[in-house]
Amino acid sequence: MSLPRSFFARPALVVAPELLGCLLTHEGVTVRLTEVEAYAGEGADPGSHAFRGRTPRTEVMFGEAGHLYVYFSYGMHWCANAVCGDEGVAQAVLLRAGEVVAGNELAASRRPGLRERDWARGPARLTRTLGIDRAHDGIDVCAGGSVSFAAPPESVDPARVRTGPRVGVSGPGGDGTAYPYRFWIDGEPTVSAYRPAVTRRRTR
Repeated sequence: MSLPRSFFARPALVVAPELLGCLLTHEGVTVRLTEVEAYAGEGADPGSHAFRGRTPRTEVMFGEAGHLYVYFSYGMHWCANAVCGDEGVAQAVLLRAGEVVAGNELAASRRPGLRERDWARGPARLTRTLGIDRAHDGIDVCAGGSVSFAAPPESVDPARVRTGPRVGVSGPGGDGTAYPYRFWIDGEPTVSAYRPAVTRRRTR
C-alpha cells in the first residue's frame, strides 16, 4: 500500500524512523530502506540546507509534504530526500541506504562491478540504482507517478533501530549528541559506514 501524504505531513524526526523498512520504487527497481537521516529545517537544524532560509535550491523543501527534494552533492552525485512536515517549514528525510528487493537485473546493470549489498549502500548509490536525478526534484511521491513509497512488507523491530550522528555533516549539525538524527536498522549489511565530516581547506 502506498504511503499517503498524511504519513509525510509530520515532523521529520517522526517520519524518519518510520521510513525504515519501507519500499521505495522507481521504474522497475525497488529498495527497502535501511538507513535515513532527518533534517529539521529553517532555524532549527544547522545541518539542513534550509537552515538560513529559502533559496531556489531549497524551494521544494518549503513546499507540500510528500515530494522529493533532489540535490547535487560535491559536484558528482544526486541525493534524494522526502519532504516532510507542514508547508513552509522545510523539513526532510535523506534516503541514505537500502536493500534492492526487486528489479535486481536492472539494478545490477546500473551498478556494474559492485557487490549486491553495495548497490544502494549510501545516498548517491541509492539514487543511481533507482535512476533518480535532477528530473525528479519536486516530484509528488503520493500522486501515483514513477516514484512511490510503500509500507514495509513486515514491521521493523523497534529494538533494532539505532540513532546517531549524521554522516559527513560539518559544524554544529554534525554533533551527534545534539543532533542524533541518523536512523538505521542494526545488523543490516546495506547500512553505510559512518564517516565524520572532513573540513576542506580553501584554495587560493
